[in-house]
Amino acid sequence: MPTQPIEEPSRAKPLRSKRAVVAGRVLVNALRAGEVNGIEALIRAKMKQNHTPFMIIRKSQLIKQYRRFRKGLPRVEPFYAIKANPHPQIIKTLLEQNCGFDVASAGEMRHVLSLGAKPDKIIFANTIKSAEDIIAARRARVRMMTFDNESELYKISEHYPGAHVVLRIKVDNDLSVVKLSMKFGADPEMAVPLIRKAKSLGLKPVGVSFHAGSQSKNIENYLQAIELTANIFAQAEEQGISLNVVDVGGGFPIPHFDGEIGINFERMAQQIHKQLRVFDENTTIMAEPGRFFAGPAGILVTQVVGRAFRNNRNYYYLNDGVYQDFSGIVFDQCKYEFKTLRRGKKFLSALAGPTCDSFDTLALDAEIPELYVNDVVYVKNIGAYSSASAVANFNGFAPAKIIIV
Repeated sequence: MPTQPIEEPSRAKPLRSKRAVVAGRVLVNALRAGEVNGIEALIRAKMKQNHTPFMIIRKSQLIKQYRRFRKGLPRVEPFYAIKANPHPQIIKTLLEQNCGFDVASAGEMRHVLSLGAKPDKIIFANTIKSAEDIIAARRARVRMMTFDNESELYKISEHYPGAHVVLRIKVDNDLSVVKLSMKFGADPEMAVPLIRKAKSLGLKPVGVSFHAGSQSKNIENYLQAIELTANIFAQAEEQGISLNVVDVGGGFPIPHFDGEIGINFERMAQQIHKQLRVFDENTTIMAEPGRFFAGPAGILVTQVVGRAFRNNRNYYYLNDGVYQDFSGIVFDQCKYEFKTLRRGKKFLSALAGPTCDSFDTLALDAEIPELYVNDVVYVKNIGAYSSASAVANFNGFAPAKIIIV
């Protein structure tokens, strides 16, 4: 009886798999090339109309990030942390998307209200507030605010009786760039006593908030914090206090370098969304993204105003520095990827700001082509914690002009 030939389809599968991988890489590289060409064409166009330094804020990117967030975390209502970048056009763009706002002072509160925000779409998310700011919140009818200590409760009850208060608890900030739990948050074991205290003072305790830390790449920070919050909800219910607000804070990371490893918002959001199922459908779930919305929208455009050779490398001096729109290097512990319009072989180089302070150094190991005076150096993903924290006119150098497109 003749034998049938044995098929070996498995030999073909690795080949198709490799082709798929190569095709995927080609597509990603093409998309990146297209993005670079689009950004550089935009920079060239704006340079014909404006002097550097200037920062381009793309409304389309703001909306894209907002929609990514809503798609990844459909149960979560975002309240944009305006400290990241309070530019009026950013606020207005997010208002059009029905976004809420996280404010830290009466000044920020008045800012968003003047632009059309509704009081019930604002959370006063500073756990330490002056009496004057609490009174301002009462007058503006912004009734939801956070606290993390007993003294704050006395202050709120005196100046805003009946305010809705959210207890902020301390949670792990492991692997986060900025560890906010060092300054804020009540110890979890004090949660229920503080919630009881709020109620006894005539306030309305409505929920629990936490912050996993800025640029938090560790998903466990969020998952453990959600579990901890659920336990506090259950303990409060046993004490006869029903809570219905969970605020998962901010800290959602963005890449600052092309192809940066360890950042995948969609994967992170999927796990957070699953963990949030411990709360019933009547629970309002909030978040306070700042960088995630504003960061990718910003492109900072600078120029070389001087060059030197020292410490065995080229030194380039830009017309923007750490006292201006690179303030995130100091205040946000941020590292940026420096790009140029000039092409060529790349060399390890130093970049510095324009002031006469040697602290005004941006990088000692930037890989860039050899540059000349007036050449452009630009940075993407710099829309958050940059212009917002710039020092006005130190050494007479003003922050970058903001251009909305």
